[in-house]
Amino acid sequence: MSKQLPRNSTIAALDVGTTKVACFIAQMGEGDEFYLTGAGHHRSRGLRSGQVVNLDEAEASVRAAVDAAEQMSNSRIDKVFLNMSCGTPQSTRVDVELAVAGHQIRDTDVRRVLDHGSAQYDVTDRELIHCIPTGYSIDGGNGILDPRGMYGDKLGVNIHLVTAAVGPSRNLVSVIDRCDLDIEDRVVSPYASGLACLVDDEKDLGVTVIDMGGGTTSIAVFLESQVVYVDTLPVGGNHVTNDIAKGLSTPVAKAERLKTVYGSVMQSPGDARELLKVPLVGEEDEDSANEVPKSMLVQIIQARLEETFELVRSHLDNSGFGKSAGRRVVLTGGASQLEGVRDLAELVLDKQVRLGRPKMIRGLPESLSGPAFATGIGLLRYGLREHVTRPDRAAMAAAKNKRNFGRVGQWLRENF
Repeated sequence: MSKQLPRNSTIAALDVGTTKVACFIAQMGEGDEFYLTGAGHHRSRGLRSGQVVNLDEAEASVRAAVDAAEQMSNSRIDKVFLNMSCGTPQSTRVDVELAVAGHQIRDTDVRRVLDHGSAQYDVTDRELIHCIPTGYSIDGGNGILDPRGMYGDKLGVNIHLVTAAVGPSRNLVSVIDRCDLDIEDRVVSPYASGLACLVDDEKDLGVTVIDMGGGTTSIAVFLESQVVYVDTLPVGGNHVTNDIAKGLSTPVAKAERLKTVYGSVMQSPGDARELLKVPLVGEEDEDSANEVPKSMLVQIIQARLEETFELVRSHLDNSGFGKSAGRRVVLTGGASQLEGVRDLAELVLDKQVRLGRPKMIRGLPESLSGPAFATGIGLLRYGLREHVTRPDRAAMAAAKNKRNFGRVGQWLRENF
């Protein structure tokens, strides 16, 4: 039921994060192949912990990244696939069963059961981002991947709904509108990162993706080739930088450099003897800089990241996916590049951990192939391979329209 994108059609991905905005433009080639024609990134301003806090600054950052990508690809874009890390994305699972009167199950039946499931979650302060069927059943028999063409009396489906808070979500949409861009679809960040970094066996057997960004750390659990759980924690690489700045009384810019150049998550025997020059806040004279052992820097970084992984473990356990997701963890995102982060994650989570880099695509520069750009590359993969005409997309549209009409009715009741 998939719809092949035409050859030479252009698709664009926009990753709006706390520390950077990245835009990728790709073109469809022969068969299922695609290649990158443009890429641009710019320092992110006007965002904090994934949320828009200044519309003008955020707009300027998005425009700069998009302009750079358009110049490289020598083309103009008018719509993008957008990541969602704001609004605290959350998962809800819904089970639905409807009678199909024993006839052959058609597309309309699948759409009806999905529409019924998505409509059950009607919360005014949260917006539906994903409606993902994770498994079908016919007359109580589970494990059916695609029920169309089969026969039965009752069609059931287990649906994974992902929602985000309306306010932060609308603020981000407003920024994209101000940049004269339409949104083709929105994808929560860890889902996109998983599409970029995971191999098929990992998605099938069970794996947890931990996307460590600047303002947030987000989680996605994949099982039987579907994303079955997402969550977001309001801590990221910027919190590590701020801890260093406060702990060593140094400017934030200097703290970021210390983290990048000398930062590590695990102590080594020589850290206590290695001294680092740390400029003090408000002091311009370099002679007044402090000398601190590297072990102090490592201690600050380790404390914050240990707390982050403890939170991840707690959220996974509370969700019920701590064990059922298997023992594989893939770390990605800019903050995952700190030395020793993999070892600490294995220690705290008690799982097998690897660092995830985006699977290579033609035309991708080496400088943009690291974990920090996994979300943007995953958005392209979602757009080029996952974004097809499916019954769940129709259910999504129907659910959103229903909510929009509901809000209009509420406004009319309140104002007239």
